[in-house]
Amino acid sequence: MTMGQPVKVMGIVLSAMAIGDYDKRITILTRERGKITAFARGARRPGSQLMAATDPFSFGEFELFEGRSSYNVTRASIQNYFRELVEDLEAMNLGFYFMEFADYLCQENSDEREMLKLLYQSMRALESPRFERALVRAVFELRAMAINGEGPNVFSCMKCSGKENLTLFSVRRGGIFCSSCEADVPGRRILDSTRYAMQFIISTPVERLYTFSLTEQVLHELTVLVKEYMNCYLHHEFKSLSVCLTDVGKNG
Repeated sequence: MTMGQPVKVMGIVLSAMAIGDYDKRITILTRERGKITAFARGARRPGSQLMAATDPFSFGEFELFEGRSSYNVTRASIQNYFRELVEDLEAMNLGFYFMEFADYLCQENSDEREMLKLLYQSMRALESPRFERALVRAVFELRAMAINGEGPNVFSCMKCSGKENLTLFSVRRGGIFCSSCEADVPGRRILDSTRYAMQFIISTPVERLYTFSLTEQVLHELTVLVKEYMNCYLHHEFKSLSVCLTDVGKNG
């Protein structure tokens, strides 16, 4: 592609930083080019058409010009600003956490379409009063890990590959064991409903991901397992978690 050729991408703004007096540098997770960095000249000038379009959470089509080392945003057509989410402090904090999570996992010039779809659907679920925030967070974290190739095996025994009597989940071994193979395996027994939930989260098309609810007991077990799994395999501290209030619980 020659320099200066316009490019159109569909994506969501993960983060934005003020540059100089009037500009912004933004990170966009795109369907076509994975994660990219772009500059929005004059986006902080009063009345700029790019002011709101280059804020985090903005989802839509961006028209860019490619420079030597980055892109420049010239136009944007935003389909969803997630304004209701921004009006809810807890939901907004989780939204920023999801953005930071995606920013950490995703790469430039990689196929990140599944992560983009997950991020968009998860943001929509955060806006909905139908879903407990703890469930949305656990679903997002577990599926994001799976998309990144680091999800647990919850479909067959890690030792014998059997699919019956799967009773023990081992964070350290990265998956589940049947009752015949669980001896001396470090882990914990989990409810069948928790295993079914994990299987659903990992395997269901993203568009149908947020179509279920869990009992308080199963949700608690799921959130604990996902947290332990993340602590074991994702060695990163997310700054946004310092203000994120939701570990286990319901919508406020």
